[in-house]
Amino acid sequence: MQLETDGLIIGEKSVGESDRLVTALTREEGVVRAFARQAKKSGNSKVSATQLFCYSRLTVYKGREKYIIDDARPIELFFDLRKDIERLALAQYFCELARSLAPQEAPAGDFLRLLLNAFHFLCKGEKPLFLLKPVVEMRMLALAGYMPDLVACQGCGCYEADPMLFYPREGRLACPACGAGRGGAPMPLGRGVLTALRHTIYADFERLFSFTLPEAGQKALAAASERYTLCTLERGFQTLDFFHGLEHT
Repeated sequence: MQLETDGLIIGEKSVGESDRLVTALTREEGVVRAFARQAKKSGNSKVSATQLFCYSRLTVYKGREKYIIDDARPIELFFDLRKDIERLALAQYFCELARSLAPQEAPAGDFLRLLLNAFHFLCKGEKPLFLLKPVVEMRMLALAGYMPDLVACQGCGCYEADPMLFYPREGRLACPACGAGRGGAPMPLGRGVLTALRHTIYADFERLFSFTLPEAGQKALAAASERYTLCTLERGFQTLDFFHGLEHT
């Protein structure tokens, strides 16, 4: 079976002298791992179209046990990601998240749209990294079925206190009164940070990246989303460790 689909290359590995094994996040088939023959050969259109971060039009042959990329044409290279090491590292982390969370052999248009928009902002440098990172983490988790309950305190229904307590392992909120003596290592979130965290999962996509926070709020938001991500998935990410390592160089 042959299909044509748009896909973002979120992983690549050399195979032999001229071939690549690529991982693509596609609109119709979700995460696809496919061989691209002659993809490293000079003059082949697959050279750029199957590189990491490239958004491409893919012609894929779907066999019983593997996919083969017959043709690939670049739509957007996102070349500017490579001009800044921190933005490059964050893009690599987003790709690793997508490989873990996006579905296989099922439509993944929302995942693809999320990453394409995030890559656009990374290339343009129009948004702080510590705003982009929690938006991608929280919305991708929500798309994958891991949406936290951030509506109100689970004990009394209080919508807002300053601070509210966020429990990353449970994905729930508590007001200070209900959380007193409860344990569980909650993270206190001020009104602005809680509003932003709610925005990342509840906002319409057209407004998803449209909010601001002061620098301290950005870091608090990023810490909360990262803690929730790591607790929920019960694993770490090498690309995330690398990104954080750059903050101290």
